[in-house]
Amino acid sequence: MLLSSLMAATTWAAAPFSPSSPSAAPTTLTTPATSAQATTSASATRSTPDQAPAAGPAAGPAMAPAAASGKTPAKPPATSAATAQAAASATAPAACPTEPAPIPQDQAEAQAKDRGILWTLTRDGHTSYLHASLHLGRPAWTAPGPKLRQALNQVDAVALELDPLDAASWVMPTIPELTIDPALQKRLAAQARSVCLPAQAVAAMHPLLQLSTITLMQARGLGLDVRYGQEMLLSRWARDRHLPVIALETLQGQLSALLPEDADQARHELRSGLQQLERPAALQRMLKDLVGTWERGDLRRLARYEDWCDCIRDARDREALARENDGRNPNLADRISELHQRGQSLLVAVGALHMTGPQALPTLLREKGFEVTQVHPGAAK
Repeated sequence: MLLSSLMAATTWAAAPFSPSSPSAAPTTLTTPATSAQATTSASATRSTPDQAPAAGPAAGPAMAPAAASGKTPAKPPATSAATAQAAASATAPAACPTEPAPIPQDQAEAQAKDRGILWTLTRDGHTSYLHASLHLGRPAWTAPGPKLRQALNQVDAVALELDPLDAASWVMPTIPELTIDPALQKRLAAQARSVCLPAQAVAAMHPLLQLSTITLMQARGLGLDVRYGQEMLLSRWARDRHLPVIALETLQGQLSALLPEDADQARHELRSGLQQLERPAALQRMLKDLVGTWERGDLRRLARYEDWCDCIRDARDREALARENDGRNPNLADRISELHQRGQSLLVAVGALHMTGPQALPTLLREKGFEVTQVHPGAAK
């Protein structure tokens, strides 16, 4: 269930960054891994924003031990890029996944194109937009494509599952502990070591959040990073345009959907995720396939995700997917409908898997009276 959780919910590694410099290029991801590796990068053509305290669901990888108890960790001391990179060279094993290097913004602008899927939502005499997003991305994606840019220029606000630049919304609530046996703990620790996450950096995290964190670090092997995911970029682009950013969900709500109350179910999902992580070549192929499917805007193939993701093996896996995806869609549809009804024209971005299945978000919005029209990658047939 690793890949589905990354597609269905805001990536927890997208810890808040200070919005004081919204046009700046993403800087070091606030994670235990990057803290350990001391890697820092910045675009040669942009300034570097101040880094906000780490606190995100999993505060994904972003969660330091203090965040696990609901406390906001102290801001780490500033480190120069040269010093950080020197420390990384001296201490990080060669096999550690490294963050992708940013590219000049003029280059990103020159090669900007639309990715994912975009719909118009028309009701009550005005139009909003719905974007199927991906919570991971590449440095080359830091400029919006023409249709997404047009939508940004026409709306009154941007609505995201959670705003990655709003530090106040990312303080971790108390999470029930999940007890796991020594064998599972050993397997989880081995996977953390494989991506150079020190044990103490993730020890306070729920095991399923550790699992997501490790998967996100694996994605760096494909040049992907949460700092270039659609939510992070849309939040920055909105601030560039002085648009408000609205959260459709709460951190507590997402965690309730993503972490099962039943401990046996949680341990099953942990074993299932570990099986995927223990086959890294297959996991990378599947992740690459998933990203390519999203980038092409191939909704039909995305809707058949269960057939090719190699992650749904039994009824419990299907239960997890339904909980993470379909279970949240009615509330998302209600919130979008409510905001649109107030007269606001919105650009809504929600994880791509929410656009599939029996409770697909476009379907629920049609039931609420919206005229839903796919505009990228072309009208739905």
